[in-house]
Amino acid sequence: MAEKIPDYNTLLERAVKALPEDTTKDIRFEVPKGLADIQGNRTFCSNFSEIASYLHREPGHLLKFLLKECGTAGNLDAHRAVFMGKITPMKLNDRVNKYVAEFVTCPECGKPDTKIVKEDRIRFLRCMACGARHSIRNL
Repeated sequence: MAEKIPDYNTLLERAVKALPEDTTKDIRFEVPKGLADIQGNRTFCSNFSEIASYLHREPGHLLKFLLKECGTAGNLDAHRAVFMGKITPMKLNDRVNKYVAEFVTCPECGKPDTKIVKEDRIRFLRCMACGARHSIRNL
């Protein structure tokens, strides 16, 4: 006797159940707001390492992006970032959101579960949720 073939909906339900739980959750991704403190002609971001660890990125990579975007010099000082010049908290958070859009979220599925991988001289943004891979610019 011939084996009964399951219908489409049954196969679809089985496929959805087989997906990892992480990819089916719809949790809102919220980046911590940068705490910019202007002292004289310098700006200190006291929670910089917290932001970088939340994004799962190296603090140096994030700092290099922010320095180029803000058009200033700066450095890492233990757990905080120091920017030369006055940078408002709104401008800092706007640039961090731009970094997240370009270097953290997947262009295919929109999830933040990505890693930056280097193959030869080219850097790629590899999504751990959907498996997509997109080239990104060097900083």
